[in-house]
Amino acid sequence: MKVHPSRRQREACLYILAYLADNPDAGDTLDGIVEWWMLTQTIKFETHTVSQAVAKLVAEGLIVEKRIDSRVIYKVNRT
Repeated sequence: MKVHPSRRQREACLYILAYLADNPDAGDTLDGIVEWWMLTQTIKFETHTVSQAVAKLVAEGLIVEKRIDSRVIYKVNRT
């Protein structure tokens, strides 16, 4: 009988494989994979997700962006 992996397990598999694709010479213990590989991939995923959310909020006019030197700052649109 074949066991179907949960959504979380599939996500973990994808994160591990993505980390290894970026770092083909990597090797670590289970603790290291949890602490470093998964953290790295989670941050990448969340950064992408938050970037999309910020772009949507700017497009909807709910927040505004302001350039300060080479950085972009986001704030609530008070108008």
